[in-house]
Amino acid sequence: MSFSIRARRAAPVVLSRRALVLAAFGAAFALSRPVDAAARGGAKAPPLMLAEVYRRGMPLDDYWVSEKYDGVRGYWDGKKLWTRGGEPVAAPAWFTAPLPPIPMDGELWAGRGRFAHTVSTVRSQTPVDAAWREIRFMVFDLPAARGDFTARLSTLRKLLPIPDATWLFAVPQERATTHEALQALLDKTVRMGGEGLMLHRGASAYQPDRSAALLKVKPFEDADARVVAHVGGRGKHAGRLGALMVEMPDGKRFKLGTGFSDAERENPPAIGTWVSYRYNGTNPSGLPRFARFLRVRDAIAP
Repeated sequence: MSFSIRARRAAPVVLSRRALVLAAFGAAFALSRPVDAAARGGAKAPPLMLAEVYRRGMPLDDYWVSEKYDGVRGYWDGKKLWTRGGEPVAAPAWFTAPLPPIPMDGELWAGRGRFAHTVSTVRSQTPVDAAWREIRFMVFDLPAARGDFTARLSTLRKLLPIPDATWLFAVPQERATTHEALQALLDKTVRMGGEGLMLHRGASAYQPDRSAALLKVKPFEDADARVVAHVGGRGKHAGRLGALMVEMPDGKRFKLGTGFSDAERENPPAIGTWVSYRYNGTNPSGLPRFARFLRVRDAIAP
């Protein structure tokens, strides 16, 4: 008895668009394994690049400019989503499933003037689909990509958008020119409800530290301090918060008494919490002038 053996054709391999994109740009990424925040232990902050403050007279050669989004810093390590402070973000599975297995640094953002919605959504450990449908992940850098920022930006623009992740965006960037043009763009952005601008030097590597290669441009100065005590109110604020006693990173303390909503005075930030405040210059003692509460920080100590 003879047998006729017919060779079986191999089934064609169908790759997703994401797989094709990653394969095409694989050479643009470092071979090192993405930083897994869970392996860092606890709420240790991810190694993010942090901004210094732009001041008039700083050279603008080789800088890119973009809008500064008023949201919550988000770090995708290739597997999981984390806040700037190292807290896990309980995003719905549909939000993270299409994200590429590549570290991405960006901002979780619900739109101008919607900071409170973003914070409540991102901090909730029980994700609400309807709330998350309004959140966008605005990606401004690829920490593991090779090359300087200009090269990483080119890679980012080729990687995004991804059709299956319509909430994932590459942050629009344009070349900075002069201080006057920068100020005009800042004024326009603020009038439209934006928070400010960001400057990123094209020739810079991704540095997990505070760096002059990344600058924030805002219509006022801001800083962070730790709450060390609650000061009771008087008059119309009797029986609730009058001011926060806060401590700056250098150890100096001052009272922060304005900028609070009624709800924040009824339920003030807990002692030990880090808060952000705006101010107009400093006194000879180094304390901020006209300090005004902005918000509770979405991160651990700076």
